[in-house]
Amino acid sequence: MRLKLFVILIGAGLTACSSFSPKTWESNTIPIDYTLAEMETLETEISPYRDTLNLSMNVVIGQSGENMIKNRPCSALNNWIADALLNDQDSLSKILKPNMVLLNMGSIRSSINQGGVTLGDIYTLMPFDNEVVWVKLPISVLKDIEDYIRASGGEPIANAVFNKSGLSLLGEQEQTDVFWVLTSDYLLNGGDRMTFFEQKLEVLYTGRLLRDSFIDEVKKQGNLKIDKNCRIDVTQ
Repeated sequence: MRLKLFVILIGAGLTACSSFSPKTWESNTIPIDYTLAEMETLETEISPYRDTLNLSMNVVIGQSGENMIKNRPCSALNNWIADALLNDQDSLSKILKPNMVLLNMGSIRSSINQGGVTLGDIYTLMPFDNEVVWVKLPISVLKDIEDYIRASGGEPIANAVFNKSGLSLLGEQEQTDVFWVLTSDYLLNGGDRMTFFEQKLEVLYTGRLLRDSFIDEVKKQGNLKIDKNCRIDVTQ
C-alpha cells in the first residue's frame, strides 16, 4: 500500500477588512509499504515473549478480602500501600526514629479487587520504577507536610495521624530536632510539588523499587491486612 502525503497550508486574514495571500506547499511523496507477510513475521517474533509475560503476570501471589480503591482523604488502599512500605523497611524503621511514610495519590494507578491478587495487579497499581528512599528532615518541616496534606485533601501516610491537632508522628517519646520520611525518589526530587524535601539533611537510597516492596508484602501477608481507619481529617 502506498501512502501519499500532501500538506497544504492556507493563511487567512485576521479581520474581515484585512487582505490575505493564500500560499501552498506540497511535500515530496513518501511511499510506506506494509505487507501481510511482514506483519505475520513480526507477530511470530513477539508472541513467545508476550505469552511468557502474560503467564508471569497472571500468577496469584495473595488474596484480598474486599475491593480496595484509592480515595481522599483516606482509604483502605491508601493505608495498605503506606503500611506495606513501612513493614518492608522494618529493619531500618526500628533504627531511624521518629519516622513516617508519605506517598502520593497520583502514583496509585489502579485498585486491588476482592479475590486473588496477581503480580500483574501490583504492576498495574504501581507501574513506575520509583526507588524507596529515607529522607532526614528538620522537625520544622512537619508543618510544611501538614500544610501540603491539608491543601491536597489527603495522601497515603503511615506511622502518623492528621487530626485537629495537626500532623503528629506516632510513637514519638521525646522532643527531637529531626525526623525521617520514608518515601520515593520521585517525591524526594520534587514530584507532585513536594518542595519541602528540598530542606533534606540526609538521604538514604535503598536501591529497592517501591513496586517490589508491595509485591513482597503481598506474598508475606497472603491475605492482605485491611485497615479502614481514617488517618487524615482535613475538615477542621
